[in-house]
Amino acid sequence: NAVGEHSLGMLLSLFNKLNKADREVRKGSWDREGNRGLELDGKCVGIIGYGNMGKAFARKLRGFEVEVICYDIKQGLGDENARQVGLDELRRKAEVLSLHVPQTPETVGMVNTEFLRGFRHPIWIINTARGKCIITQDLVTALESGKVLGAGLDVLEYEKASFEKLFQDGEMPDAFRYLVASEKVLLTPHVAGWTVESKEKLAQTIVDKVQQHFDS
Repeated sequence: NAVGEHSLGMLLSLFNKLNKADREVRKGSWDREGNRGLELDGKCVGIIGYGNMGKAFARKLRGFEVEVICYDIKQGLGDENARQVGLDELRRKAEVLSLHVPQTPETVGMVNTEFLRGFRHPIWIINTARGKCIITQDLVTALESGKVLGAGLDVLEYEKASFEKLFQDGEMPDAFRYLVASEKVLLTPHVAGWTVESKEKLAQTIVDKVQQHFDS
């Protein structure tokens, strides 16, 4: 649930330029036209990875007039919230791409130049899954060309246990510098599932499992 809410929040923030507008107003700039937003209404949202996280995001989209399609390597996962399609159809129709896949040999580097080139429409990307699923330099190239209109990234290719230690061993990559500076990009520190409620639910799950062990 928390990941679904975070994904939706990132998408709405990007569509409505909320971070950019907030920074400008704080500096005394009142640029209404420059912060004209987009509506989700009528868009097609493509979800790759339709497990618990992908399904949670699809449920959050039910209140919007959007078409939701999903792709997963497992068949028969589509439901009332998302129609399962092949990868070719997803890339043909999607205007928003949200990633909800685990990190596996198949998903590492999955989003690269060739993959992005296959989308018919310029797209918005949300990644609350695993940072290594996206090749950052290829994403930057797509942002610069307009193939990708914006990106909400809760995870990073370079991610380690601590953000402060990301680049202790060397210079910060140019691709990451671009992400930090770009108004097309929204960054959060791997907190999509990191809520007060999710912590309580996790604690309760642990208690329940311990209790179940002793009861048996």
